[in-house]
This record gives sequence, structure tokens and C-alpha cells, in this order.
Amino acid sequence: MIRIFRVFFPASVLALLISEAALILFCLVLVSLWVNDLDPEFYLVEQGGLMRMSFVVMSMLAGLYFQDLYNNLRVRSRLLLVQQLSMAIGISFLFQALLTYLDPELMLPRWVMIYGALLMLILLPAWRLAFLRLALSALGQVKILFVGGSTVLVEIAERVAARPELGLQVVGYLEDSEGQPFGAAIPKLGRIDDVSAVAAEVKPDRIVVGMSERRTRMPVYDLLDLRLSGILVVEASALYESTFGRVSTRDLRPSQLIFSSELGPAPGSVAIQAIYSWLLALVGLILLSPIMLVVAILVRLTSKGPILHRQTRVGLNDAPFTVLKFRSMYADAEARTGAVWAKKNDPRITPIGKYLRLFRLDELPQFINVLKGEMSFVGPRPERPEFVKALSEKIPFYRQRHFVKPGITGWAQINHKYGDTVEDTITKLEYDLYYIKHISPSLDVYIVLNTLKTVVLGRGAQ
Repeated sequence: MIRIFRVFFPASVLALLISEAALILFCLVLVSLWVNDLDPEFYLVEQGGLMRMSFVVMSMLAGLYFQDLYNNLRVRSRLLLVQQLSMAIGISFLFQALLTYLDPELMLPRWVMIYGALLMLILLPAWRLAFLRLALSALGQVKILFVGGSTVLVEIAERVAARPELGLQVVGYLEDSEGQPFGAAIPKLGRIDDVSAVAAEVKPDRIVVGMSERRTRMPVYDLLDLRLSGILVVEASALYESTFGRVSTRDLRPSQLIFSSELGPAPGSVAIQAIYSWLLALVGLILLSPIMLVVAILVRLTSKGPILHRQTRVGLNDAPFTVLKFRSMYADAEARTGAVWAKKNDPRITPIGKYLRLFRLDELPQFINVLKGEMSFVGPRPERPEFVKALSEKIPFYRQRHFVKPGITGWAQINHKYGDTVEDTITKLEYDLYYIKHISPSLDVYIVLNTLKTVVLGRGAQ
């Protein structure tokens, strides 16, 4: 796992991205030299061929990224893969068309693009299908030995099995007295007291400790000896965080947060975030004002009631504030029901409101909340006081999400679907805790880029 933007990425994903960039460039170079019949150095360097091709490579990678082809490398359908690659190629053609308005000299010749696209459509799927097996054998897999049987370890085992690109292999587990079953795919190699003998036999790269019962005696000195011998020993929560991108609350202890050297929010990061959030909100308000005007007119024409919906939410340090949104529900929708979670096919949502939520256009007035200092561009989504009170009583660490400003978008919003259950709320809280722990401008950049993808693909909230 490689950490970029404060996010953990499998090395295989980065290797695939680099290899596909090289393959796309190879297709374009090969076709260019065949079509133009020119001296390679003269065309690629003197005439700027490589620079033109770089625009195609970047637009292709952006298309692959927007098709979610770097999120999960497992190919479930070859036909779907070809369709997704065709969409990415289409995006690169659209980008080339845009260059005609900016500077025609930056475009590749028409037939180079056409023949290059056909060659990509042959080579890229073939490379995708072969990559995972080649990558795992070339990069190798990190062998992991589980010590204990906590539910967190069980979840990690399921994640590793579903995501082979993580490059992890669970060689077995050592059972504690109250452990959870791992299934037949992961062998039981003994009990926790056998950790030294088992480690000598299977030679793991990493030992992951997760006790189902804290009163169970942990073989501390055996683990210390193994750590000093060169085997990395980590808590289950640490591996969970890097593989899931969120903080597990199942076995989270306050001391883990208190003594964490990475736990945010650092005052410097918060101050920088306040500056660029304000600037982004100002620029967004100016650039998107025509769209906001159209949305306001549509809201007014399609249903009775105010254009803006004002609602009290809980912000920084539990301070209430009024969040602004374009109204997507019928007026007085909660007069009978009171405060309730939104749900799928919610009858309270207006016909136009469905599309406003799908493309998150209803959130645009929150630029004003950011300019007022009540919200940040990125952060945990603000919740209603009625829900905060109830959830704080049921869910440990829920109040800790209010130690940073709420945001228009956030880490939980790009990683988890909109949910209307306590279980969904716990999952989103785990993402929020990860964000609070790793808050930084680089992580905000990553979240904003993924939010743009979410909006473009129409993956809005309910």
C-alpha cells in the first residue's frame, strides 16, 4: 500500500495507471510514425508530437478514472470493460475537439486519433485482463498472519478476498477463546500462544493482532520478539484503516485517538483550509450563478413554496447554524411526520427535486454558508439537532465529528451511499473520523476531484 493525498492506494493500482499511460502513448507513437512516415525524433520532438500525445494520454486516464476503472481492478464482464474503455476513448475525442477552439496546433491529426483509438481498444482490454495476474506475481503478496478473532479481522479477511489488487494474502489465523469464525478459506493454525512457532513455520510479512475479548491474554513478549526479528506487528484497526479508508469504531478506544500522532485537526491545516474554502466558495458562487438562477426559476415554477430551504444544523463545536439549500421537497413536507431521514423514492421530494439531489445542485447555496464561515468546502456533513442528540446517545464518538467545520462535500459522501439507518450512520462516522484524523489540503483536493466525478456521473444523494 502506498500513501498519496493521505489516502492508501494499492501499489498494483498505481502500477496499472502507469502501465496504461505508457501503453496509450505507445499506441499513439506507433500509429503516428506509421501514418506520417516521418523521422521519429523530428516528429516527436521538433514538431511537438509528444506534447500533443500527452494531452490524449491525460484525457484517456481521466476517462478511465471517471469510469471507476481504478477503484476495483477485478474484471467482472469483458463486454462492460470494452464499453467503459470506449467511453474513455470518447472523452479523449471530445477533449481533442475542445482543443480546436483553444489552439488547433495542440491537436493530433485526425487519422492518428482514429487508428490510435482502434489500437487502444484492442490492447487496453487485453492488458487489463492480463494485468492482475501479472501484477500479483511480479509485485508479490504481503503474507499476513491473524492473531485473534475479532470482528474487525473477519471484515479485513472478507475485504482482502474481494480486492486482490490490495496485494495481501491471509495465510491463517491463531484462535483466541471467544474468536469469530473466518470461514474455510482461512485455515486455523493454532492458538494465540503458538504465535512464535507458527510464525517460524509460515514466515509472515506482517502479524495483525485483533482480540475478540480484551481480557484474553495477549502473548506480548512473543510478539515483541517477533517484532524485533523484523516482522511487522500491527493492530487490526491500523490495517482496517488502510484497507477500508475509515476508522473502525468496533474496537476503538479513546486512548488510540488521544495518543495518535496523526490525529487532526492541526491548527495550521485548519487555517489553510479556511482560506481556500472561502476562495473556492467565492469562485463557485460567481461561476455557477447562471446555473443557480436557472435552478431557482425551476424550483419556483414546479412547486409552491420558497426557493431556498432553511434548516437548522449542528456545526463546529455543536454550534447551531442555518444551512441553505434549494428546496427539493414539497413545502411543509414534515408538518405531519416531524424530522425524519430521507429515504429511497421519498414521496416528499418534488419531481425537479429528484434531479437536483441526483446532481447535488440543491447544495449550491451552501457556498453562502462557507463565505459566512459556518461551513468549510470539505468536511463531515452537518446533521440536524434532533438526529445529533439521538445518535450521540447510541453511537460512541459521534460528537467528535463536530470538532471540525461541516462541509459541502466530504470523505463519507464520496465513499458511502446515502443511508437512512443507524448502521449507515456508523459507517459514515467511521469515514468522518478518518477525515478528522488525516485532515489536510491534499486530502481535500482528492475529495473535491472525486466529488466532481460523483456529480458528473449523477451519483447524488437521495
